[in-house]
Amino acid sequence: MMHTPILTVLLPLIVGFILLIVKRYGLKTQQVISLLAVATLIFISIFSFIKTSTQGILVYSLGNWEAPFGIVLVLDQFSILMVLITSLLAFGALWYAISEDIDKKGAHFHPLYQLQLFGINGAFLTGDLFNLFVFFEILLLASYSLLLHGQGEGRTKAGLHYVILNLVGSTLFLFAVGTLYGILGTLNIADMAQKVATLSPDNVGVVAAAGLLLLVVFGLKAAMFPLYLWLPNAYGRTSAPIAALFAIMTKVGIYSIIRVHGTIFGANAQELAFYHTPWVLYIGLITLILATFGVLSAKEIRNQIAYLVLVSVSILLVAIGINSKEALSGAIYYMIHSTLLAGGFFLVADIILKARTSGCLETRMPIFQKAIIIGSLFFVFAIALAGLPPLSGFFGKIMILNAAIEHKQTALILTTILVSSLLVIVALAKSGTTIFYDTTPNVQSTQYKLSKSTLASVFYLFAFAPILVIFANPMTEITNQIATNLFDTTNYLSTVLNLNARP
Repeated sequence: MMHTPILTVLLPLIVGFILLIVKRYGLKTQQVISLLAVATLIFISIFSFIKTSTQGILVYSLGNWEAPFGIVLVLDQFSILMVLITSLLAFGALWYAISEDIDKKGAHFHPLYQLQLFGINGAFLTGDLFNLFVFFEILLLASYSLLLHGQGEGRTKAGLHYVILNLVGSTLFLFAVGTLYGILGTLNIADMAQKVATLSPDNVGVVAAAGLLLLVVFGLKAAMFPLYLWLPNAYGRTSAPIAALFAIMTKVGIYSIIRVHGTIFGANAQELAFYHTPWVLYIGLITLILATFGVLSAKEIRNQIAYLVLVSVSILLVAIGINSKEALSGAIYYMIHSTLLAGGFFLVADIILKARTSGCLETRMPIFQKAIIIGSLFFVFAIALAGLPPLSGFFGKIMILNAAIEHKQTALILTTILVSSLLVIVALAKSGTTIFYDTTPNVQSTQYKLSKSTLASVFYLFAFAPILVIFANPMTEITNQIATNLFDTTNYLSTVLNLNARP
């Protein structure tokens, strides 16, 4: 019980090494172990979430060294919720990869998949800024290989851009971390927040600059303007289950902005209190406009969904920029929805590509087998990601728009989000028409057979849209509680630094 906070980090790491050892026993053995590991991760995450809801924040001190001197993992409702979302998404993506034999197209798929989860979960749970950098590097190293899994010229080119940009981001991260450590003398997030609260006026400018540099780094991970150009090609070129898993990758950047900047530069940070939020708001609005144009102009279905991921990221950035508990609560609800549904939509796009033999939205093709089933999947996912009622995307957007009414830039925020939503609906309607209605008279016969297992993996991810609606009231109570704790960091700081136990 006392080791609960580290279980979600250790499990995928240990399983990753086990999968390398059992490789000699065949792919089937790896598939079973990998699926069981992710399923176990889901149950551990649910158990941990319940535990944090009843017992509060759990802190795990590695080597029994207390913060700020030692490395700590911090398990609160927000961090473990993100781990739970990751686990749920990873299970659906892995299920699809096994059903479609995608894991057979390259070496070490399952060990890399587990190491990816190790890096992502570690990034969500760490309470230390330098170890956030370390976990970033781990998840990026695994993602480089997963991005190229199955080979292909397009993947190699997209992967090269992805690697170069992230190497630049890692370098900037170290510059920012070094600057903050030089001024504050600590890299524990809670301790940094306390040091910034008593910062001398002479050091305010340097700390502010380092904070904005960190914002650039997290913005790169989240695909924020002008650092978003890597995302459409990377997500559009890689295999479908990896693109689905990558739907959580941008949320690591969003989480880092909320956790790091929201804690260090929160309400108690004197003149630096929430100084980053106007930057996040306006850059989020610009990203939303450009992402919407991307959805409208995309010529290939996978690229269009990649831009839809960017649209969801933009809305989350706008919600953070509004800087209120209500907006942050809506952002967390919308984050759950957009991550799981975007992941599922990538899988649907892959099914369309295989059944239609082309993902091009400008090519008129014959109607294909199972078009009614596949078209229905496309329709419900399009409704969900466009934010139309009665599915969960509508609820999340309404929460954010309602919070925006109290903001001084109400007109700009409402107009941008609503017009963007309308244009996304138009773009998806056009894509659906091209694929399923604007077809040649003959029926195209392909070798692709849509299996029940593949369908089940897609339905599994879609099921979260109605679940979020059915349980909207308890879910919003949870997101409201998380948002309240994120704005009032007193409990977080005192628990992590063990202030209550000190004389």
